[in-house]
Amino acid sequence: RRMNETPITGVILAGGLGPRLSGDDKGLVAIGARPMVSHVIERFAPQVSTLIINANRNLGRYRDFGFPVIPDAIGDYPGPLAGIGAALAHTGSGRIACAPCDCPFLPTDFVARLVSAMDTAGAEVAYAVNSGRPQPVFAVLDCSLLESLTTYVNDGGRKIMDWYRALDAVAVDFGDDPGAFANINTNAELAEAEQRLLDA
Repeated sequence: RRMNETPITGVILAGGLGPRLSGDDKGLVAIGARPMVSHVIERFAPQVSTLIINANRNLGRYRDFGFPVIPDAIGDYPGPLAGIGAALAHTGSGRIACAPCDCPFLPTDFVARLVSAMDTAGAEVAYAVNSGRPQPVFAVLDCSLLESLTTYVNDGGRKIMDWYRALDAVAVDFGDDPGAFANINTNAELAEAEQRLLDA
């Protein structure tokens, strides 16, 4: 892999409540006999300098994967922005790359492609677009954005795309692979992902 000079900390966002999977902690739901997050680690870890996991429950179980686990700094589960904020604060300098804990088919080149687009555009953020839809939790962000993010969340902002629109952000089109950024919210999607693993 060709890393540019800026170190990149990967953060797996596992801090949500998983309301649609009957409240289960999605990263720990088994798929193909392994917790979902372990599939994400396998694809994500080689793309970044270091890896951390953002989680608010089952911290011990997440620590068992061998990476630092950081909870949200903001209470009440305000969503992925809280996890991104915790990762920016923890990392401090350089860049972070984010991916959720329930995307077992994450592209193995997504960080490189986002970084390349970011460098070309001189942007603060690069995020994925797939099948014409923004996938804002698949992103690379400059750590200098912590103050901007904190202000946005403190003012009641919760939507990642609304925050990106106020920034120097670049979208990167990953085409139409329907599974690349598929995240798993229902038992039906879990069954589909199991089948895709078997077919792989």
